[in-house]
Amino acid sequence: MKKTIVRTLSTAALFSTLFAGSAFADTYQVQKGDNLSKIASKYNTSVSDLKTLNDLKSDMIYVNQVLKVSNEPIVVQAPQTTTYTVVSGDALIKIGNRFNVTVDELKQWNNLTNTIIYVGQVLKVSAPGTGTVSVPAPTPAPTPAPAPQATTDEYTVVSGDTLSKIGVQYNMTVSQLKTLNSLNSDMIYVGQTLKVNGTVSTPSQPPATTPPVVTQPSTTSEYVVKSGDTLGRIAIQYGLSVQDLKSTNGLTSDMIYVGQKLKVAGGQVVSAPASSSDFATNMVNTAKSLMGIKYVWGGSSLSGFDCSGFIYYVANQAGKKIARYSAEGYYSRTYYVDQPKAGDLVFFENTYKKGISHVGIYLGGDQFIHADETHGIMISTLKSPYYTAHLDGFKRFY
Repeated sequence: MKKTIVRTLSTAALFSTLFAGSAFADTYQVQKGDNLSKIASKYNTSVSDLKTLNDLKSDMIYVNQVLKVSNEPIVVQAPQTTTYTVVSGDALIKIGNRFNVTVDELKQWNNLTNTIIYVGQVLKVSAPGTGTVSVPAPTPAPTPAPAPQATTDEYTVVSGDTLSKIGVQYNMTVSQLKTLNSLNSDMIYVGQTLKVNGTVSTPSQPPATTPPVVTQPSTTSEYVVKSGDTLGRIAIQYGLSVQDLKSTNGLTSDMIYVGQKLKVAGGQVVSAPASSSDFATNMVNTAKSLMGIKYVWGGSSLSGFDCSGFIYYVANQAGKKIARYSAEGYYSRTYYVDQPKAGDLVFFENTYKKGISHVGIYLGGDQFIHADETHGIMISTLKSPYYTAHLDGFKRFY
């Protein structure tokens, strides 16, 4: 029988627990040289239990993979307190997440007509009369319908493949694929057999976002560049990635010229629906087409990106002409949203420096895409303890 651990914490301990990012005990990040047997011995469990707990279909694991090693929830009860004093950098959505309440509840309990708050303001953070703030262990999310499972831990490269494209399909980074297959470059060839993690990823659809509509297959394998075209715009139009276009056409840079003929490999012409979500849809599609491009400090081109350079490139490709700013610069040119949608910006504070210091693009389902210093352009989860602790909030361009 599994035990439920109940602890009463001080206010400081409560905040420490909240910012740790998860009330589920014991997760482990896979290190080089690890295997399931070694991890099972370390945590006094079995390989079978580890596979069941993490829904693994094989013994294959990879470096930096986060595994659950215990499924015992911790219930944290706060001391007798019902108020919170606003500090610099706070927002209602951030306070709501901290105390496991909604923005609407905070507004109702404090008679607020909007989401504006100020430093030093005292807010009620529990329903009047309850006398205590309780932070229960999160209820595990409903088990989703199982994603299609690969029948083998190997993948055979087909025409048009890139490491980035295969990585997205199997929820792996380019770096993980290269490490797993002992590759020294991004070059792969048709018929090559690659090791993968064995699980085909079915990307979650961003909420409240109408997906692109595929109209009809292209009747030609060539596209003639017109004034205003960029590789990113053409890639979105034909449902390809920028890397696919460059590889197919032997391009070594993202420079193209009017009248140039590009092979589009029989892609399908994709047209985004004419609605107010066009920009957000283009932001998401463009961002995902850049998966695997390396991190370069100060970079804002296909040669490499840092976090703000990534936002600059994607926003301009998606149709918003905006200058190159730092993360703080984009922070001051956007407004807070209580209910974020795919395509919004997500900001983090106090990472490598004090204040707003990192930014990414929200994809929905607690996922965001950003320029990571180690892995380049990649998708991460807001449920990660690190990003939970540094989350500032969600904002949208004016």
